[in-house]
Amino acid sequence: MKVVTASILYDLVECPKRVSLDAFGEASRRDETNAFVRLMWERGTLFEGTTVAALRVPFVDLSNAADTERESLTLQAMTSGAPLIYGGRISMGDLLGHPDLLRKEPEGYVPGDIKCGHGKEAAADGENGKPKLSYAVQLACYVEILERLGRAAGRRAFVLDIEGKDVEYDFVDSPAGRNLWRVYEKAVAAARSILYGGTDPLPAYCGACKLCHWHSFCLEELTAADDLTLIAGLHRRDRDAMRESIPSIAAFAALDPETFVKGKKTAFAGIGADRLRALHARAVLLKRPDPKPYLRKPVRLEVFPLELFFDVEVDPLRDICYVHGILERRDGDCDNERYVAFFARDITPAAERDAFAAALAYFARRPDAAIYHYSKYERSTYRRLQRKYSDVCSRKEVDRLFDPTRATDLYGDVVLKATEWPTRDRSIKSLARYLGFAWRDPQPSGAASVAWYDSRCTHRSEELKQRILDYNADDCRATRIVLDGIRSLAPA
Repeated sequence: MKVVTASILYDLVECPKRVSLDAFGEASRRDETNAFVRLMWERGTLFEGTTVAALRVPFVDLSNAADTERESLTLQAMTSGAPLIYGGRISMGDLLGHPDLLRKEPEGYVPGDIKCGHGKEAAADGENGKPKLSYAVQLACYVEILERLGRAAGRRAFVLDIEGKDVEYDFVDSPAGRNLWRVYEKAVAAARSILYGGTDPLPAYCGACKLCHWHSFCLEELTAADDLTLIAGLHRRDRDAMRESIPSIAAFAALDPETFVKGKKTAFAGIGADRLRALHARAVLLKRPDPKPYLRKPVRLEVFPLELFFDVEVDPLRDICYVHGILERRDGDCDNERYVAFFARDITPAAERDAFAAALAYFARRPDAAIYHYSKYERSTYRRLQRKYSDVCSRKEVDRLFDPTRATDLYGDVVLKATEWPTRDRSIKSLARYLGFAWRDPQPSGAASVAWYDSRCTHRSEELKQRILDYNADDCRATRIVLDGIRSLAPA
């Protein structure tokens, strides 16, 4: 019998099709594991070891025990009342979990995982916000097993995260917590349906696809099926709601969306009338013989004598911003543009602080320049850096830097709100490539940059440093390409 593991539930939240393919797919059809994914595994293991080594309470270490013995040893440790158990294994029925930690409390044991990421989703202002569903379903799996073993201290768990925070996941004491438990129950039911119920979920195009080892396989299937999720902004749940009536992009483009509109709502759960019309317009655009991007509404992008195209590179596994890159363009002259970068010389807080301070000083010397970035990531990164290094600047200074009168988030404020493109998504890579731009590196991605940076930290390679800077410079140029492209768009 196949078992439902906590790691399967984690994958299911990201993509149910991956669970099915991992269980039943042909191994020969898998892509090579992405370098960033391998790095995540390696750094996760190292971070876990470092975190465990720093624990200030005695613990039972079962991490090196054989799987055939680990479960019985875990039960013995709980029976003896061990205050902390590391590397245990617990199961009940078809549920199996390997919680990193089991912490003894008066009522029983509370499970926890060590994560080399933030314990919760980042909120818009950079503060930790909502629980991560992928973490929540793993933790809830441990909780249910402990409940069924009669060992649980309640429906709660914790994450020890990259910032050293002990982040609680409570599945009872709030409506949000109880909703998380329902999410978990649905995930378990879906996993069982896939693993031994014969359900084979459809693939769906999303942001997580690019790091998945089934990416090529699924994209081939999606393209052949003319799948609706290849429309930018149309998600798996939308496709599943629409699919019975609208099986493909071509079918969507050919129909009148008003057929499904009922006031502000539509016949499809979770899709409002205006959104359906917008998705239909994208379907029509994708199916035109010679599709061209266009403006949905007028945009005002003033031309400044000095324009700065800004992009940061961050290693989430070390929680360090290692590049602040800026492309300068004066008077619209692309031939004489200049790239400037502030690079963290090593992985220490002092190096991160110095690069941050140097970048802020650079911007301060150019108070009249316009700043363009792609997404709110730069702003949230600077807010996080300000909290870490409050001696460098105040929150007000960061807010002034990103004031809308000076700084423009091309993605959130312009592309999403006012433009349409004949692309599967609105990422900087997709739009700049559509406009004819080519990155110099054969494997350009933020994830690849993190892998290069990790290797550079180990080998101190100047060649790798230059590869990182070249990639960042191209991201800055891509931002400039997209700005100029938007300025040239005609209305619909």
